[in-house]
Amino acid sequence: MADVIVEVAGPGRRAALENLFQLYVHDFSEQWFDTSRGALGEDGLFAPYERWESYWTEPERTAFLIRVDGHLAGFALINEFAHSGLRTDFSIAEFFVARKHRRAGVGRRAAAAIIGARPGQWEIAVNRRNLGAQPFWRCVAGLVAQGAIDELDRNDDLWNGLILRFKVV
Repeated sequence: MADVIVEVAGPGRRAALENLFQLYVHDFSEQWFDTSRGALGEDGLFAPYERWESYWTEPERTAFLIRVDGHLAGFALINEFAHSGLRTDFSIAEFFVARKHRRAGVGRRAAAAIIGARPGQWEIAVNRRNLGAQPFWRCVAGLVAQGAIDELDRNDDLWNGLILRFKVV
């Protein structure tokens, strides 16, 4: 079984995160076929993530790199924004595992390590069109939640899709 490590990514790792973010947006762009989101710029790149700096200046935000056998394999961004509008201590803002490492338990192990290490009220919002991610996040929540997992279905200005809410003790 591959060795999966999650490490906090300081500002010195910003370039790696920005590069991984290009792959992440590429994957998501097929879900935005009917919107202006996900258009390539004239430089052949997707627009940069506007909130990078906040992950090193705001204490409630943390950026992580995911490694498999020592090699970069993805990233995760954690904040406290609640798409539900309810009190939340932690939320998965963005989560990406390179295609090479999908379906091998890498994402599940990385997500469980990140979430399980942070006690409190968690929220994971999954875009309605991201059908493949819904069972993944239900599985992760089942691994780390203590008590009930609340499932909300929103379609409003805050969110359009599934929201999982649960506690980690």
